[in-house]
Amino acid sequence: MTFPPGLISLLSRTLRRGSVQAGKLVALTGAGVSQESGLRTFRDAQTGLWAKHKPEDLASPQAFQRDPKLVWDWYAWRREAIKGARPNAGHYALVELESKIPQFTLITQNVDGLHRMAGARNLLELHGNIQRARCSDCGTYAETWDEDSESVPRCEECDGLLRPDVVWFGESLPRDQLEKAVEASRACDIFLSVGTSGVVQPAASLAHAAKNNGAVVVEVNMEPTPLTPKVDFFFQGKSGEVLPALVKAILDH
Repeated sequence: MTFPPGLISLLSRTLRRGSVQAGKLVALTGAGVSQESGLRTFRDAQTGLWAKHKPEDLASPQAFQRDPKLVWDWYAWRREAIKGARPNAGHYALVELESKIPQFTLITQNVDGLHRMAGARNLLELHGNIQRARCSDCGTYAETWDEDSESVPRCEECDGLLRPDVVWFGESLPRDQLEKAVEASRACDIFLSVGTSGVVQPAASLAHAAKNNGAVVVEVNMEPTPLTPKVDFFFQGKSGEVLPALVKAILDH
């Protein structure tokens, strides 16, 4: 794969630790990155016992209030599906970039935890992480809990019901995560948009915030998106193929 020399030179400058030319890079990832690890997207057709349910009818505070066990079991099924998934070459390419660039921020809309598994450190999970739970009453986080097929696990602090630590329809994104994402996007020199549709707000506005503040915007996607006409560089293809080739081109520069 061939990349424009100007882009490679620009990205190479961000690798110069301690250099006055060293820049800031932000990467935003979406469902396309997880798909390459074999995971279904959120709105993909359900299978088995869940075929009669629409995801949007289960992912809401109202659904949890009506039937917390049904919602908990659906997320337990989703967690089980994720267990067999592993980070792909795109995940690891971003980790390699982070290891080379002093000021690197990875923002993801994905809740599967694969970026963490790959070794990402400066990571903002805008929509939460399905591998965690938090109390629906006091907000205490839980990394582990006792699975009981008869009931929803409860908080050790207040005995409230645990819920998946993900953002549901009708809920706001975690304020601290969103504020950090906006701040990083406005301050970056290069913004990578990878495997995201570019339509889900407020994440979709981050690339525009970067562009409006002078950043070079690079998009990697299987298909053009509403963002494509606004970016500086668009590479059509799988992130697991494009990103490793891009990182290699930078390091070989």
